[in-house]
Amino acid sequence: MSETLEDKVAASDPDRHAAGLLAPPDARSKLWVLYAFNLEIARAPYLTQEPLIAQMRLQFWTDVLDDVAAAKPPRAHEVAEPLAALWAEHALPVELGQQMIAARHWHIDRAPFASAQAWLDHIDHSAGNLMWLAARVLGAPDGAKAACRAMGRAMGVAQWLQAVPALAATGRAPYPQGTSGAEMAQAGLQALADARAARGTVPKACAPALLAGFQAAAVLTRAAQDPARIDAGALAPSEFRRRGTLLVGALSGRW
Repeated sequence: MSETLEDKVAASDPDRHAAGLLAPPDARSKLWVLYAFNLEIARAPYLTQEPLIAQMRLQFWTDVLDDVAAAKPPRAHEVAEPLAALWAEHALPVELGQQMIAARHWHIDRAPFASAQAWLDHIDHSAGNLMWLAARVLGAPDGAKAACRAMGRAMGVAQWLQAVPALAATGRAPYPQGTSGAEMAQAGLQALADARAARGTVPKACAPALLAGFQAAAVLTRAAQDPARIDAGALAPSEFRRRGTLLVGALSGRW
């Protein structure tokens, strides 16, 4: 049996998959397309040691979205075809997808971020854009944008801090110049506070998009309290706590 897009997301992005299961069935299938696209571009820089080949992989997705903007027929690809349909159906801003792709060039170039703001811009263009697009697919109004993007930043920072050991092992520079792990964690906690302060702007139907960040609070708090855990790769909560946190969020609708 061939692997479905949901299978791919479940295997490689379990938090977004778990939260996506809380959406209605017809909406779930759309989230799998969006999340599978994110996986495709996230993997591109790591599937080869040749920068040119990695750039070509990312260029393919740039071309896919250019075709969407030009209303051209979608390319024959298991993710590209449904992605083009999804983008057109929901009138998603093409520039957000293009920013997601452009952000992945950092993983090819490997140059350190020049500042904390440059790193946060990277987080916003990747995790932030993805969360806002997912919320849009679930019907989020423009008034929910600030909350969704703040939650996307919080989730992105939490995931980044968890990935620090792996990034360093592959020759990337995970810490922005002049910025400590504790400062990075505090930036994530501030984004989380901003998102929660604006929770009332987000319809309940959009909760599955934001609940994807259900581990952010625990991860960011650990990193802020004990930054040594970042390099040690000791930020992830136990599976029991992970499941419990999502269950509470699902029942309460609070993220």
